[in-house]
Amino acid sequence: MAFWYAQRPGGDVSGEIDLATLTIPDLTEDQASGKALFDRNCAACHGANANGSDQGPPLVHRVYEPSHHGDMAFLLAATRGVRAHHWRFGNMPAVEGVTNDDAAKITAYVRALQRANGIN
Repeated sequence: MAFWYAQRPGGDVSGEIDLATLTIPDLTEDQASGKALFDRNCAACHGANANGSDQGPPLVHRVYEPSHHGDMAFLLAATRGVRAHHWRFGNMPAVEGVTNDDAAKITAYVRALQRANGIN
């Protein structure tokens, strides 16, 4: 985990992007559908615009860049759950009712947020 924090510009060890400076991109139709699904199924834990909360980690974070957590990791986490491995929030349960298609749209939305905030 220290490796990922060390990658953070400006020495910010929190890894979170300030909501006041979070860039929200223009969204495609699929990304907008993903945002609606995210808001309904994920935001309670992962925060508004995937910025994290006291219930779950931020997804707009270098730990979740595509080269470290590919799109399939997001799909599997949403549909099957995942053991905690970067954060101290505990295991993430599967999100009831989220389909593979839903997870793909949610992932497209999160990736758009990441790219807009320098996480590629």
